[in-house]
Amino acid sequence: FHTLQRGNFTRVEVRVVRNGETIHTGKVTSLKRVKDDVREVKQGMECGIGIEGFEALAPGDMLEFIDYDEIRETIQTA
Repeated sequence: FHTLQRGNFTRVEVRVVRNGETIHTGKVTSLKRVKDDVREVKQGMECGIGIEGFEALAPGDMLEFIDYDEIRETIQTA
């Protein structure tokens, strides 16, 4: 289990950083609190996390959660 140090996160994309270098980027495939599947984890809570295509988390790894906002461009004509 891991403890969330700052902020909140949901099942978004995650970047795994080890020794200052990004070693993997993938989607969060599972998120658990105790034994229950959850949608969100808040600061200070412990959780289990599954990352698409990655199973080698090591002590000291940092996880950076990426949440993209879609911005739609509109064109107005006179």
